[in-house]
Amino acid sequence: MLPSSSVWMQMSRVWRSEMPINPLVKTASNMLLPPLQLYRSLLRAHRSLPPEMRALGDDYVKAEFRRHQKIDNPLQIVAFCSQWKMYLDSLQADSKNPDGLRGMSLDPSLLEKFSDEQLYQLYELKLATEEVFDPERAQAAPPADYDPSKAF
Repeated sequence: MLPSSSVWMQMSRVWRSEMPINPLVKTASNMLLPPLQLYRSLLRAHRSLPPEMRALGDDYVKAEFRRHQKIDNPLQIVAFCSQWKMYLDSLQADSKNPDGLRGMSLDPSLLEKFSDEQLYQLYELKLATEEVFDPERAQAAPPADYDPSKAF
């Protein structure tokens, strides 16, 4: 369970009351969920995944929410929640798809905006998924000459 944080609790309580007046922003923010509700919804959505994917997804969601728990910048919190909400929406759409999960590729222009730390984290996620689905291909660490900007 995610430990409570006063900042996250405050954001959850006043989520809608402190949003900007701009109608487009207000519409978008109304579609977002407060952090704790989003966290719980993500874990619930993972119940429809195969056991290996569920375990990996649950661990990743828990780790990411813990890492971002102490953020007090409202813009960062909104950005964080909006990205996770998009993931939740895609999970929910995939669960209704009779063909199963479809996944999607990352946009190359988005990858260009990632910091080295984000690229490395994405690389670690790639390794974790390889380990779950193909343990023989998984590596313990990136090669010494690993360049995160050329990984994807």
